[in-house]
Amino acid sequence: MEEIPRIQKILERKPQFAARILTARELEKFHSYTGRRQAEFLAGRYTAKEAFSKAFGTGIGKISFQDIEVLNDEYGVPQITKSPYTKGEQQVSITHTKHNASAVVILM
Repeated sequence: MEEIPRIQKILERKPQFAARILTARELEKFHSYTGRRQAEFLAGRYTAKEAFSKAFGTGIGKISFQDIEVLNDEYGVPQITKSPYTKGEQQVSITHTKHNASAVVILM
C-alpha cells in the first residue's frame, strides 16, 4: 500500500521520480494525466511492481522497477506486459482510495 499524497509530494519535489519507476510505455500513459491523477497512476504502478517482486520472492532490489511493466488491456484490466521473471500466468489487481493505492499480484 502506498499513500497517494506522499507520491504527489515526491513528484512536486522530484518530477524525475516517475522515470525511475515507470517504463517508457508507462511514462506515456502517465504524461496523459495531470495533477492528482498522475500521482494515483504512479502510486498504483509502484504498488503493483512491489507486489510482483514480493510474489516472485525477491522484493525490489534484485528486480528493478524497470524490469516490470504494467499496462491495461483493452478492457482496462492491468496486466504485467514485460518482465524477464514471469514464465506462467499472473493476475494483477490495483485499487485506489482517496488516500491510498494498493495492489495484489498472483503468480501461477
